[in-house]
Amino acid sequence: MDSPKQNRKSNNHPRLHKYLASCGLGSRRACEKLIAEGRVSVDGIVVREQGVCIDPACQAVCLDRRPVVAQAKIFLVLNKPRGFLCTSRDPQGRQTFLSLLPPLQARVFTVGRLDWDSEGLLLVTNDGDLAHSLMHPRHGVEKIYRVWTAACLTTEQEQRLRMGITSQGERLHLNDIKPVDTRDAKAVYEIRLVAGRNRHIRRMFEALGITILRLQRVAIGPLALDGLRVGVWRHLKDEEVRALRQYAIKPLQY
Repeated sequence: MDSPKQNRKSNNHPRLHKYLASCGLGSRRACEKLIAEGRVSVDGIVVREQGVCIDPACQAVCLDRRPVVAQAKIFLVLNKPRGFLCTSRDPQGRQTFLSLLPPLQARVFTVGRLDWDSEGLLLVTNDGDLAHSLMHPRHGVEKIYRVWTAACLTTEQEQRLRMGITSQGERLHLNDIKPVDTRDAKAVYEIRLVAGRNRHIRRMFEALGITILRLQRVAIGPLALDGLRVGVWRHLKDEEVRALRQYAIKPLQY
């Protein structure tokens, strides 16, 4: 059997830190730290080198001399209300998305984030590969939002949002924006976005002097809220998980 070091360049087996993360031992970065601290062994041999590949089917992996095993995959969709953070814990004691979920047998995280004042669709999982595919800009996964504003945008302002606005040294743009309801002074817009930055939409509207009254994410790729009530979650169906995987690996269209 190859030693961990000999398996370093394997393309068929996961890297050790990635496997540890799939076992619920923390983020990939945190698992790299566990390896560097000499707390991880493979077939009884302590591994400190990063990037080692292993074969979980025939190699024994231990943390602090205790065997670790990969966890079953969890896929949930949650309609996040305002006033909740997309993080596992908050030093200030504010509520997180986990308080809206039942006790789970695995460490889960959100695929992308919604800020404190935003609401809507959150994909919650422990599948790091799927999360990475959905969030990486090169895969072109589209997110759809509804935005309620205190004033209607002019045609020129809509065009500026499409072309891009510089905020805090970053060039931000929307893939598309279209009005949904502009019957009075207030308005509702549908926004499509691929590569999002922190408070991306809010920063763009702030640059135009437009106040956002409400911001809701309604879809990530093929996954939509579809009437899920605020604060409610559900398990994804098998076909929904397959659709997300297929969507995340599609070629980026220009």
